[in-house]
Amino acid sequence: MIVEVSREGVTVDLLVWQALHSTDATIVVQVLELNPGLADLGLFVPPGTRVLLPEPAAPVLPVRPSIRLWG
Repeated sequence: MIVEVSREGVTVDLLVWQALHSTDATIVVQVLELNPGLADLGLFVPPGTRVLLPEPAAPVLPVRPSIRLWG
C-alpha cells in the first residue's frame, strides 16, 4: 500500500496509525526498511512524500470456548 503525505507535521508512526490503526513499533521498523532514505528526511515526513506501507495483517481474534446455556 502506498500513501502520499498530504500535510506538514506527519511522522512515520502517525502514518502507520492513520493507515493501519496500529501502534506496533515493529510495523514502523518495517516501513523504514521498505523505504530506504525515509529516516534521513528527518522527524517529520515532508508533504508530497510517497511512503510504501506493509499490507495490513488479518486481525487475530481470540478463540473463546462455546458455552451451552440450555440442555
